[in-house]
Amino acid sequence: MRLGIDWGGTKMEIIALGLDGEERFRKRLPTPRGDYEGCIRTVTDLVAAAEQATGQTGTVGLGIPGSLSPATGLVKNANSTWMNGKPLDRDLEQALGRPVRIQNDANCLAVSEATDGAGAGARIVHAIIIGTGCGSGIAIDGKAHRGANGIGGEWGNISLPWMREDEFPGPMCWTGHRGTIDLLCSGTGFQRDYRDSTGAALTGAQIMERVHAGERAAQATLERYIGRLGRAMAMVANILDPDVFVLGGGMSNIPELYAALPAAMQPHIFSDQYDVPIRKAMHGDSSGVRGAAWLWND
Repeated sequence: MRLGIDWGGTKMEIIALGLDGEERFRKRLPTPRGDYEGCIRTVTDLVAAAEQATGQTGTVGLGIPGSLSPATGLVKNANSTWMNGKPLDRDLEQALGRPVRIQNDANCLAVSEATDGAGAGARIVHAIIIGTGCGSGIAIDGKAHRGANGIGGEWGNISLPWMREDEFPGPMCWTGHRGTIDLLCSGTGFQRDYRDSTGAALTGAQIMERVHAGERAAQATLERYIGRLGRAMAMVANILDPDVFVLGGGMSNIPELYAALPAAMQPHIFSDQYDVPIRKAMHGDSSGVRGAAWLWND
Protein backbone atom coordinates (compact mmCIF):
# COMPACT_ATOMS: atom_id res chain seq x y z
CA MET A 1 0.00 0.00 0.00
CA ARG A 2 1.16 3.53 -0.81
CA LEU A 3 0.35 6.41 1.55
CA GLY A 4 0.54 9.95 0.24
CA ILE A 5 0.20 13.13 2.30
CA ASP A 6 -0.36 16.65 1.01
CA TRP A 7 0.88 19.31 3.49
CA GLY A 8 -1.16 22.36 2.57
CA GLY A 9 -1.42 25.77 4.14
CA THR A 10 -4.94 25.15 5.45
CA LYS A 11 -5.39 21.38 5.36
CA MET A 12 -3.35 18.19 5.51
CA GLU A 13 -4.68 15.24 3.56
CA ILE A 14 -3.77 11.57 3.32
CA ILE A 15 -4.67 9.04 0.66
CA ALA A 16 -4.07 5.30 0.69
CA LEU A 17 -3.62 3.70 -2.72
CA GLY A 18 -3.38 0.06 -3.64
CA LEU A 19 -0.57 -0.90 -6.00
CA ASP A 20 -3.19 -0.82 -8.76
CA GLY A 21 -3.94 2.85 -8.01
CA GLU A 22 -7.29 2.15 -6.38
CA GLU A 23 -8.15 4.57 -3.57
CA ARG A 24 -8.67 2.76 -0.28
CA PHE A 25 -8.81 5.58 2.25
CA ARG A 26 -8.78 9.36 2.39
CA LYS A 27 -8.92 11.85 5.25
CA ARG A 28 -8.29 15.56 5.83
CA LEU A 29 -7.38 17.46 8.98
CA PRO A 30 -6.79 21.21 9.47
CA THR A 31 -3.15 22.28 9.25
CA PRO A 32 -1.87 23.49 12.64
CA ARG A 33 -0.57 26.75 11.17
CA GLY A 34 2.61 28.04 12.77
CA ASP A 35 3.01 24.87 14.85
CA TYR A 36 5.73 22.61 13.43
CA GLU A 37 5.44 19.96 16.16
CA GLY A 38 1.67 20.03 15.78
CA CYS A 39 2.06 19.34 12.06
CA ILE A 40 4.30 16.35 12.78
CA ARG A 41 1.62 14.99 15.13
CA THR A 42 -1.05 15.55 12.47
CA VAL A 43 0.95 13.53 9.94
CA THR A 44 1.35 10.65 12.41
CA ASP A 45 -2.37 10.80 13.24
CA LEU A 46 -3.27 10.62 9.55
CA VAL A 47 -0.96 7.66 8.94
CA ALA A 48 -2.37 5.85 11.97
CA ALA A 49 -5.94 6.46 10.77
CA ALA A 50 -5.18 5.17 7.27
CA GLU A 51 -3.46 2.03 8.49
CA GLN A 52 -6.16 1.29 11.04
CA ALA A 53 -8.89 1.68 8.41
CA THR A 54 -7.15 -0.49 5.80
CA GLY A 55 -5.46 -2.98 8.11
CA GLN A 56 -2.22 -2.53 6.19
CA THR A 57 1.10 -0.75 6.64
CA GLY A 58 2.17 1.54 3.83
CA THR A 59 5.10 3.46 2.45
CA VAL A 60 4.85 7.22 3.15
CA GLY A 61 5.39 10.03 0.65
CA LEU A 62 4.86 13.71 1.46
CA GLY A 63 4.27 16.72 -0.76
CA ILE A 64 5.23 20.08 0.74
CA PRO A 65 5.08 23.72 -0.46
CA GLY A 66 8.88 23.91 -0.47
CA SER A 67 11.83 21.53 -0.83
CA LEU A 68 14.65 19.87 1.09
CA SER A 69 18.07 21.43 0.63
CA PRO A 70 20.65 18.85 -0.51
CA ALA A 71 23.30 20.99 1.22
CA THR A 72 21.74 21.11 4.70
CA GLY A 73 18.92 18.56 4.63
CA LEU A 74 16.58 21.28 5.91
CA VAL A 75 13.37 22.61 4.37
CA LYS A 76 13.77 25.76 2.28
CA ASN A 77 11.55 28.07 0.21
CA ALA A 78 8.30 26.96 1.88
CA ASN A 79 5.49 29.48 2.02
CA SER A 80 4.35 27.59 5.14
CA THR A 81 7.27 29.42 6.70
CA TRP A 82 7.26 27.61 10.06
CA MET A 83 8.69 24.52 8.37
CA ASN A 84 11.69 26.35 6.87
CA GLY A 85 15.00 25.35 8.43
CA LYS A 86 13.58 22.13 9.88
CA PRO A 87 14.90 18.56 9.29
CA LEU A 88 11.44 17.41 8.24
CA ASP A 89 12.39 14.05 6.77
CA ARG A 90 14.40 13.06 9.84
CA ASP A 91 11.68 14.23 12.24
CA LEU A 92 8.98 12.32 10.37
CA GLU A 93 11.08 9.18 10.06
CA GLN A 94 11.64 9.23 13.82
CA ALA A 95 7.94 9.84 14.51
CA LEU A 96 6.73 7.14 12.09
CA GLY A 97 9.54 4.63 12.49
CA ARG A 98 10.09 4.21 8.75
CA PRO A 99 11.67 5.98 5.76
CA VAL A 100 9.77 8.94 4.27
CA ARG A 101 10.13 10.46 0.81
CA ILE A 102 9.47 14.19 0.44
CA GLN A 103 9.03 16.28 -2.71
CA ASN A 104 7.76 19.70 -3.64
CA ASP A 105 3.98 19.64 -4.11
CA ALA A 106 4.25 20.68 -7.78
CA ASN A 107 6.62 17.77 -8.41
CA CYS A 108 4.00 15.53 -6.80
CA LEU A 109 1.43 16.86 -9.27
CA ALA A 110 3.81 16.02 -12.12
CA VAL A 111 4.44 12.50 -10.81
CA SER A 112 0.72 11.87 -10.34
CA GLU A 113 -0.21 12.97 -13.84
CA ALA A 114 2.76 11.16 -15.39
CA THR A 115 1.83 7.92 -13.61
CA ASP A 116 -1.86 7.53 -14.39
CA GLY A 117 -3.16 10.94 -15.40
CA ALA A 118 -3.09 13.42 -18.27
CA GLY A 119 0.63 12.82 -18.88
CA ALA A 120 0.59 9.02 -18.70
CA GLY A 121 2.96 7.56 -21.29
CA ALA A 122 4.88 10.79 -21.82
CA ARG A 123 8.58 10.81 -20.98
CA ILE A 124 8.86 14.45 -19.83
CA VAL A 125 5.87 16.08 -18.11
CA HIS A 126 5.89 19.71 -17.04
CA ALA A 127 3.06 20.27 -14.55
CA ILE A 128 1.99 23.80 -13.65
CA ILE A 129 -0.10 24.82 -10.65
CA ILE A 130 -2.09 27.97 -11.43
CA GLY A 131 -3.96 28.64 -8.22
CA THR A 132 -3.27 30.95 -5.29
CA GLY A 133 0.35 30.84 -6.42
CA CYS A 134 2.00 29.59 -9.59
CA GLY A 135 4.50 26.76 -9.19
CA SER A 136 5.65 23.99 -11.45
CA GLY A 137 7.14 20.53 -11.31
CA ILE A 138 8.85 18.15 -13.69
CA ALA A 139 8.53 14.38 -14.00
CA ILE A 140 10.92 12.39 -16.19
CA ASP A 141 10.07 8.75 -16.84
CA GLY A 142 7.47 9.03 -14.08
CA LYS A 143 9.97 10.22 -11.44
CA ALA A 144 10.21 13.70 -9.93
CA HIS A 145 13.09 15.73 -11.30
CA ARG A 146 14.43 17.26 -8.12
CA GLY A 147 17.64 18.64 -9.61
CA ALA A 148 21.19 18.86 -8.23
CA ASN A 149 20.20 21.55 -5.72
CA GLY A 150 16.58 20.58 -5.09
CA ILE A 151 15.16 23.40 -7.22
CA GLY A 152 14.05 21.54 -10.36
CA GLY A 153 10.91 23.16 -11.75
CA GLU A 154 11.06 26.23 -9.47
CA TRP A 155 9.90 28.73 -12.06
CA GLY A 156 7.70 30.88 -9.78
CA ASN A 157 10.57 33.14 -8.70
CA ILE A 158 11.63 33.89 -12.30
CA SER A 159 10.62 37.29 -13.67
CA LEU A 160 8.07 37.03 -16.47
CA PRO A 161 9.98 36.63 -19.76
CA TRP A 162 9.56 39.02 -22.69
CA MET A 163 8.03 41.55 -20.30
CA ARG A 164 6.26 44.46 -22.00
CA GLU A 165 6.94 48.07 -21.12
CA ASP A 166 3.57 48.48 -19.42
CA GLU A 167 4.27 45.38 -17.28
CA PHE A 168 7.74 46.41 -16.09
CA PRO A 169 8.94 46.12 -13.35
CA GLY A 170 5.84 44.41 -11.92
CA PRO A 171 4.66 43.91 -8.33
CA MET A 172 7.04 42.86 -5.57
CA CYS A 173 7.08 39.15 -4.72
CA TRP A 174 7.62 37.76 -1.21
CA THR A 175 11.03 36.57 -2.46
CA GLY A 176 12.17 40.16 -3.07
CA HIS A 177 11.92 40.02 -6.86
CA ARG A 178 9.53 41.97 -9.08
CA GLY A 179 7.25 40.79 -11.84
CA THR A 180 7.60 37.09 -11.08
CA ILE A 181 5.70 34.28 -12.74
CA ASP A 182 4.26 33.40 -9.33
CA LEU A 183 2.62 36.82 -9.08
CA LEU A 184 1.58 37.40 -12.69
CA CYS A 185 0.51 33.91 -13.81
CA SER A 186 -1.36 32.77 -10.69
CA GLY A 187 -5.06 33.02 -10.01
CA THR A 188 -4.17 35.72 -7.49
CA GLY A 189 -2.41 37.64 -10.25
CA PHE A 190 -5.46 37.29 -12.49
CA GLN A 191 -7.63 38.83 -9.78
CA ARG A 192 -5.09 41.57 -9.03
CA ASP A 193 -4.90 42.58 -12.69
CA TYR A 194 -8.67 42.94 -12.92
CA ARG A 195 -8.79 44.94 -9.69
CA ASP A 196 -6.00 47.23 -10.87
CA SER A 197 -7.74 47.94 -14.18
CA THR A 198 -11.31 48.30 -12.86
CA GLY A 199 -11.12 48.96 -9.10
CA ALA A 200 -13.37 45.94 -8.43
CA ALA A 201 -12.11 43.12 -6.23
CA LEU A 202 -13.66 39.92 -7.63
CA THR A 203 -12.91 36.22 -7.48
CA GLY A 204 -11.62 34.44 -10.54
CA ALA A 205 -15.01 32.79 -11.06
CA GLN A 206 -16.77 36.16 -10.91
CA ILE A 207 -14.36 37.63 -13.44
CA MET A 208 -15.02 34.71 -15.78
CA GLU A 209 -18.76 35.29 -15.44
CA ARG A 210 -18.14 38.82 -16.70
CA VAL A 211 -15.98 37.46 -19.52
CA HIS A 212 -18.87 35.28 -20.68
CA ALA A 213 -21.29 38.19 -20.29
CA GLY A 214 -19.20 40.18 -22.76
CA GLU A 215 -17.61 42.72 -20.41
CA ARG A 216 -14.62 44.13 -22.25
CA ALA A 217 -12.52 44.81 -19.11
CA ALA A 218 -12.86 41.18 -18.03
CA GLN A 219 -12.07 39.90 -21.51
CA ALA A 220 -8.98 42.11 -21.67
CA THR A 221 -7.84 40.76 -18.29
CA LEU A 222 -8.16 37.19 -19.55
CA GLU A 223 -6.28 38.06 -22.74
CA ARG A 224 -3.41 39.57 -20.72
CA TYR A 225 -3.35 36.55 -18.45
CA ILE A 226 -3.18 34.11 -21.38
CA GLY A 227 -0.37 36.14 -22.93
CA ARG A 228 1.66 36.08 -19.72
CA LEU A 229 1.16 32.39 -19.04
CA GLY A 230 1.95 31.65 -22.69
CA ARG A 231 5.25 33.50 -22.46
CA ALA A 232 6.20 31.65 -19.28
CA MET A 233 5.38 28.31 -20.89
CA ALA A 234 7.30 29.24 -24.07
CA MET A 235 10.40 29.80 -21.94
CA VAL A 236 10.04 26.25 -20.60
CA ALA A 237 9.49 24.92 -24.10
CA ASN A 238 12.78 26.48 -25.20
CA ILE A 239 14.72 25.03 -22.24
CA LEU A 240 13.06 21.70 -21.45
CA ASP A 241 10.92 20.92 -24.52
CA PRO A 242 8.52 18.66 -22.56
CA ASP A 243 6.29 16.08 -24.20
CA VAL A 244 3.19 17.50 -22.50
CA PHE A 245 2.15 20.42 -20.30
CA VAL A 246 -0.38 19.62 -17.57
CA LEU A 247 -2.26 22.41 -15.79
CA GLY A 248 -3.65 22.12 -12.25
CA GLY A 249 -5.13 24.52 -9.71
CA GLY A 250 -8.23 26.68 -9.92
CA MET A 251 -7.32 28.51 -13.13
CA SER A 252 -6.90 25.18 -14.93
CA ASN A 253 -10.70 24.93 -14.96
CA ILE A 254 -10.95 27.77 -17.53
CA PRO A 255 -11.47 26.02 -20.91
CA GLU A 256 -10.41 29.11 -22.88
CA LEU A 257 -6.80 28.55 -21.80
CA TYR A 258 -6.36 25.33 -23.73
CA ALA A 259 -7.55 26.84 -27.00
CA ALA A 260 -5.60 30.09 -26.72
CA LEU A 261 -2.26 29.18 -25.10
CA PRO A 262 -0.61 27.54 -28.16
CA ALA A 263 -0.95 30.77 -30.16
CA ALA A 264 0.30 32.82 -27.18
CA MET A 265 3.38 30.61 -26.92
CA GLN A 266 4.26 30.30 -30.60
CA PRO A 267 5.93 33.72 -31.24
CA HIS A 268 8.43 33.10 -28.44
CA ILE A 269 9.43 29.52 -29.27
CA PHE A 270 12.76 29.05 -31.04
CA SER A 271 11.53 26.58 -33.62
CA ASP A 272 9.86 26.63 -37.02
CA GLN A 273 7.16 24.32 -35.66
CA TYR A 274 5.87 23.54 -32.18
CA ASP A 275 3.10 21.09 -31.39
CA VAL A 276 2.86 19.88 -27.78
CA PRO A 277 -0.42 19.09 -25.98
CA ILE A 278 -1.61 21.24 -23.07
CA ARG A 279 -3.94 19.22 -20.85
CA LYS A 280 -5.94 19.68 -17.69
CA ALA A 281 -4.83 17.55 -14.73
CA MET A 282 -6.92 14.38 -14.83
CA HIS A 283 -6.96 13.93 -11.05
CA GLY A 284 -7.75 17.58 -10.25
CA ASP A 285 -7.29 18.51 -6.59
CA SER A 286 -6.28 14.91 -5.84
CA SER A 287 -3.17 14.99 -8.03
CA GLY A 288 -0.82 16.32 -5.35
CA VAL A 289 -1.71 13.75 -2.71
CA ARG A 290 -1.73 10.91 -5.26
CA GLY A 291 1.68 11.99 -6.50
CA ALA A 292 3.02 11.93 -2.95
CA ALA A 293 1.91 8.30 -2.70
CA TRP A 294 3.55 7.47 -6.03
CA LEU A 295 6.94 8.77 -4.84
CA TRP A 296 7.51 5.12 -3.86
CA ASN A 297 6.44 3.78 -7.26
CA ASP A 298 9.79 2.18 -8.06
